[in-house]
Amino acid sequence: MKRIILASGSPRRKQLLELAEVPFEVIVSEVDESYPEELSPDEIALYIASNKAWAVRRKLSLEGKGEGHTILAADTVVVLENEVIGKPQNRQHAIEILSHLSGKTHKVITGVCILNGDEKKMFAEETLVAFHDLSLAQIEYYIDKYKPYDKAGAYAIQEWIGAVGIKSIKGDFYNVMGLPVSKVMKEMVEMIIASQKSK
Repeated sequence: MKRIILASGSPRRKQLLELAEVPFEVIVSEVDESYPEELSPDEIALYIASNKAWAVRRKLSLEGKGEGHTILAADTVVVLENEVIGKPQNRQHAIEILSHLSGKTHKVITGVCILNGDEKKMFAEETLVAFHDLSLAQIEYYIDKYKPYDKAGAYAIQEWIGAVGIKSIKGDFYNVMGLPVSKVMKEMVEMIIASQKSK
């Protein structure tokens, strides 16, 4: 297998690849995470994931390391009632986001882009997450203790709020953490085998 590069600084994605016992290294190249307004939530996640992957590809090429690796990039968005909910800007914004999610079901969509030589594979995975009704005290406790300011939707499912606040999940749990790791591994292996057969 070629060298795998995770084009993400997310500790959750790093943790999930380690859980799958995948040998990889992290290389990040900062990208603008804005997107065209007309894109659907799936397209937004794929657009940003693709930009992340190509940014790392360009960075490696400039360093003379353009070949011999597989680049994996991902972006996760939270969607409630067709509205994309990003990362909270501050404490009050985080309270507003979680109050909005309370008692409702939202979508978590992760867009994945894999670059392997001249081949590119992209897909989006969707998971439905339903919250119990959350009290303001619960929301404030979670935000003040866990400070989820770098997380879309202002929460991480693997933390306290996931244990006490989530009513049900339909789909891939790890997708909510930021990477549908089982599908990623399946697609990556198929892609690499296909590229080897074509040689």
